[in-house]
Amino acid sequence: MEEVQRWREALTQVANLSGWDIRNRPQYAVIEEIVQKVTDVLGHKFSSLPNDNLVGMQFRVEELEKLLYMGSSNDVRVFGISGMGGVGKTTLVRALYERICHQYDFTCYIDDVNQIYGDSSTLGVQKQLLSCSLNEKYEEICNVSEGTYLIWKMLQRKKALIVLDNVDEVEQLKIFTGNRDTMLRDCLGRGSIIIIISRDEQILRIHGVDEVHQVQPLEKEEAVQLFCRHAFKANIIMSDYEKMTNEVLWHVQGHPLALEILGSTLFGLSVSQWRSALAMLRENKSKKIMDVLRISFEALDSTNKEIFLDISCFLHNYEVENAVEILKFRGFYPDYGLKVLINKSLLIVKDGRLIMHRLLIDLGRSIVREISPKEPRNWSRVWSSKDLQKILSNNMPAENLEAVVCNKFEYRKTTLNADAFSNVSHLKLLKINGAYFSGILDYLPSELGYLCWIGYPFKSLPSRFVPYKLVSLSLTYSNIEQLWEDTKPLHNLKRLDLSFSEDLIKMPDLGEAINLEWLSLRSCTKIKEIHPSIGLRRKLSYVTLEGCENLIKLPHFEETQNLEILDLESCIKLEKIHPSIGHIRKLKFLNLKDCESLTMLPHFREDLNLEILNLQGCMKLRQINPSIHHLKKLTILNMEGCKRLVSLPYTILCLNSLSYLNLSACSNLCYIQFLEEARDEGHLKRPCIGEASVRSSIMKRWFKWPLHLLHSRRHKDSASHFLPSPYFSCMRELDLSFCALLEIPDVVGSFHRLERLNLSGNSFSKLPSLKELSKLYHLVLRHCEQLIYLPELPSHTYLPSVIYKRPWPTTETPVWTDGPQKQPGHYIKSGLEVLNCPKLVEIERERCTRMTVSWMIQILQAQRRVDPLSMPMNPMFSSVIPGSEIPSFFNHQEDSGISCIDASRYGHNYVAALLCVVFGAQCRRGIVSPMCPSKARGIYNGSKIQMVLHDDLAIMDEFSDCMWIAFFNEHEFNRCQYSWFYDKILAIIGNDFDINVKKWGYRLIYDLDLELSTLAMMHGGNSSALKNELLAIEENK
Repeated sequence: MEEVQRWREALTQVANLSGWDIRNRPQYAVIEEIVQKVTDVLGHKFSSLPNDNLVGMQFRVEELEKLLYMGSSNDVRVFGISGMGGVGKTTLVRALYERICHQYDFTCYIDDVNQIYGDSSTLGVQKQLLSCSLNEKYEEICNVSEGTYLIWKMLQRKKALIVLDNVDEVEQLKIFTGNRDTMLRDCLGRGSIIIIISRDEQILRIHGVDEVHQVQPLEKEEAVQLFCRHAFKANIIMSDYEKMTNEVLWHVQGHPLALEILGSTLFGLSVSQWRSALAMLRENKSKKIMDVLRISFEALDSTNKEIFLDISCFLHNYEVENAVEILKFRGFYPDYGLKVLINKSLLIVKDGRLIMHRLLIDLGRSIVREISPKEPRNWSRVWSSKDLQKILSNNMPAENLEAVVCNKFEYRKTTLNADAFSNVSHLKLLKINGAYFSGILDYLPSELGYLCWIGYPFKSLPSRFVPYKLVSLSLTYSNIEQLWEDTKPLHNLKRLDLSFSEDLIKMPDLGEAINLEWLSLRSCTKIKEIHPSIGLRRKLSYVTLEGCENLIKLPHFEETQNLEILDLESCIKLEKIHPSIGHIRKLKFLNLKDCESLTMLPHFREDLNLEILNLQGCMKLRQINPSIHHLKKLTILNMEGCKRLVSLPYTILCLNSLSYLNLSACSNLCYIQFLEEARDEGHLKRPCIGEASVRSSIMKRWFKWPLHLLHSRRHKDSASHFLPSPYFSCMRELDLSFCALLEIPDVVGSFHRLERLNLSGNSFSKLPSLKELSKLYHLVLRHCEQLIYLPELPSHTYLPSVIYKRPWPTTETPVWTDGPQKQPGHYIKSGLEVLNCPKLVEIERERCTRMTVSWMIQILQAQRRVDPLSMPMNPMFSSVIPGSEIPSFFNHQEDSGISCIDASRYGHNYVAALLCVVFGAQCRRGIVSPMCPSKARGIYNGSKIQMVLHDDLAIMDEFSDCMWIAFFNEHEFNRCQYSWFYDKILAIIGNDFDINVKKWGYRLIYDLDLELSTLAMMHGGNSSALKNELLAIEENK
C-alpha cells in the first residue's frame, strides 16, 4: 500500500507541472531557452574526447582526473599545472575541463589571466568570473571592493570548477581586496576545484596550491604519431623520409607545439626540399617555436638570463656542483638562479646534472646570436668550431667574447691562427678539443679562470700569461715540456691536469698554489720526480701519477693531511714510497698496482682512514708491514700477482672491516702460518670476509700444493679449520675456480649471504645442496670434468635490495666532465653455467634444464620485487647448460639463427621475454646479442641499434650441444634509445659471430604467470593440474 501511495503522490506532482507559455514569444527564443535549460541540467556528455587529433591526451586526462579526485570530496582543492611553454598545459586542462564540467553547478575557464590582468588589472579578472556566473558579459562593477562582494555573493557554497590559465605573477591571483587570498577557496561549496596554469611553479607554491602537476613532453611513440599527422597526414613515417624524421624527433624531444609546427612546415615537400628546410632550420630556428619559449626567458632578471645563456651554450649536462663553481666564478648567483630556472620549467636536474631541453638550448643560442647574426666576434659566447675559426681567421678584436667552449672541431684540416688570441682580451672560459694551430701563442688573457685545451700543441704556456684568476688548468694530451719557468701567482688554482702529456719533463714550482686540491699527471712518461712543493699543499685531496713509467722519487707528503686518493699505478721504476704516506690520516685509496720495482710498504700509523689498498702486480714485494693492522677501515686488499710474497702477518686478522681479499697468483705464499698461530694463540677473533665480494684469490694459494684448505683427500680432517661456517657467514662471493678441489664440504651450503659461486675447473663429482642459499643468483660449473650430479638449487631466491659495487675513484677532471663519468664496471650476471662437464649423466642434463627454467622464473619474480633502478644494466639471467632440445615451456620455436619476436599482437603488458637458443658443439667464442630490426623500429640511419641486453658467451662445449637461456624485462626495452618501436625485437645470433645456431625459441611472461609460484615446473610434465593452469593462461591471452 505504501508503494501505491508513493505512486499517487508522484503522479499528482507531475500533473501539477505547468508548461511554458510560448504564445507571445518568438519560437527561436524559446528553443534557445529550452536548449540552455537542458544543458544546465544535463551538462556536456562526452563519449570520448572532443578532438580526435589530440595525440596521447586520453591517458593524460584520465591520470589528471584521478589526481583531482584523489582527496576528500568535501574539500575545496586547488591544483597547479606547470611545464615549459608549448608542452600542452592548456590543451590538457581544456580537455579535462570539457570532460568534467557537467558535474559542477558553476564552471569558469579564464583563458589568459596574464593578458587580462595586464589590460585591466584585478578588476578585469573579477569581471571574467562574474561574466561566467551570469552567462553574459558583465561590465557594471567599478572597483575591486564591489567585485569582491559580488563574487562572494554569487559563488557562495556553489560547487564550482574554475580554471585560471597563463598566470604569470603571484599578484594576478590576488583578485580580492584586503588579505583575502584564500577567499575564493573559502566561499566555494564542497567538492569544488580550482586549477591554476602557470609556467612558474614557484607562483603556484606561493599561492598555496594543494599539488603541482608537471606536464611532460610526449612519449616517443606519441611524438611519431603527432608529427606524422602533420607532416604526412598519416600515422606512420614515409620510408623515404625516415632518417630526416628521426632527426627532427630526436631534436624536439616530444615537444607537442614544435612537432605540430615543424610537421606542418614540412608537409607536402619533396625529399630534397625537406633536406633544404632542415638545413635552414639548423641555422635559423622556427620563430613560432622560439617566440613561445622566449616568454619564460623574458620573465627572468638580468643575472638569471645570463645563467640561462651559460647553460644553453656550454653547461648543459654538467654536474651541478661543477656548473655552480663555474657560474660563481662568472659573478652570478647560481644557488638561487638555478632554482628560478627550475621553477620556470627552463631546466631540470637529473642524476645530479643540469639538463635543458634541446629547444631551450636552441633558444639560448639564438638569443646570443641575434646581437650580430653574421659576426660571431660580437657574441658573448661561442660553442661552434666554425664560429671560432671565423673569429680567429679575421684577426679582429672580440671584446665581448667571454666564453669559448668547442668540444669538437668539424674542420680538422683547417689550421687556426694562434696569434689571434691576442684580440680576445676578456675571455674567462676557454675549452678546445683537437684543433690545429699555426703561429706562436704568446698571449692568453689574465681574466681566464678555466682553461681546458685537449691536445695543446705548444711546448709551454705564454711567458706573459699571468694566471692569477685561474681556477682549473687542464692540458691533457699536450706537447707541453714545461708549463713555465718562474713561479706564477696561482692563489685560485684548484685543479691541474697534465695527463698524457708525454713530453713533460719537469713539474713547475707550485708554491703559490695554496688552494690546489686536484693533481693529475697520468701517463706523463718522461717525468722522473715531483716538485717538493706538491707535498706542502694542505688542501690537496687527489693525486694520480698513474703510468709515470720513469718516476723514481716521490716528495714528502707530511703536510698533505687532506689527501684522500693517491694513485701510483704502473710507476714501474718506483722502488719505495716515502714513509710519510703511511701517516696521511685522511688517505682512503692507495693504488700501487703494477709497481713492479716496489719492495716494501711504509709503516702505517694508527687511526688511518685507508679503505682500499691495491698491491696487484707488485712482483718484488716480499712482505706486508705488520702495522697493516692499524688500517681498521680497510675494506679492499688486493695482492694478486705478488709473486715474491712469502707470508702474511697474522695481524691481518685484525682487519675487521675487510670485505675483499685477493691473493690470486701469489705463487710463493706457501701456507698461512699466521692462521695457524692465530688459532693456537686465540687471536682468531673475527676473520669475517665481509659484506662484499670475495674472489678465488682468498683461498687459491694459501698452500704450495694443490689447494687442500677445503675438504680434500689429503687433509680431510682439517677442513673445518679452514672453512668454518661462523667465520665465513658474511661471504657474498666465492670463486674457487681451477683449484684442483676433490670435494666441496657441506658447509658451503650454509653460507646464507652467498650471492655468486664459481667452482669451475675442479675435480669433484658432486656438490652439496645449495637449496638454502636464498640469495644465490649466479653459479658457474665450467670444465668440471668429473662432475656427475648437479646440486639442488635454491628453492626460493631473494635478490639483494642494493647491488653491491666495489668503490673505485674516478680519474676524470671533475669540472670539465660534461657527460656521465666512466665508472668501473661491476658486471653482474645471474644464472647457471654448466659447460664441458662430459660425465654429467643424461638424466642430470634433463634435470639441469628444468632447474634452470625454474630458477630463472624465481629470479624474475625476485627482480619484480626489487627497485629496478638498483638492478644492473646487464641481463639479470643468462645460463649456458647442456642440451639439444628447446623445452616445450618456450611456446614459440624456430629452426633459425635469425628470428623476430613480434610482441605487438600480444599487447604491451608483458613483463619479460624469455629466450632459449641451442648451439652446436665445438663452437667458437661468440657474442649473443638481441638486436632491434631497422625496418620494424624505424631506426635512425637505417642501422641496427643494439639493445642494452647482451651476453658475451664462451660457447665451447667440446662434448655436446648446449643451450643459452636468458631473459630481459620491460626495463631493457625502455633503455633502448628508440624505444617507441618496441613491438619487435630481433635476435641476431649466428653468422656474424660464427656461432652454429641450431634452434631457438621464446616465451613472453605476464604478471599472471609470475603469480603462479609453480609455473617453473609446468614444463616438466609431472602434473596434469599444472598443465591445465598453463592452458588456462594461454586461453586468457
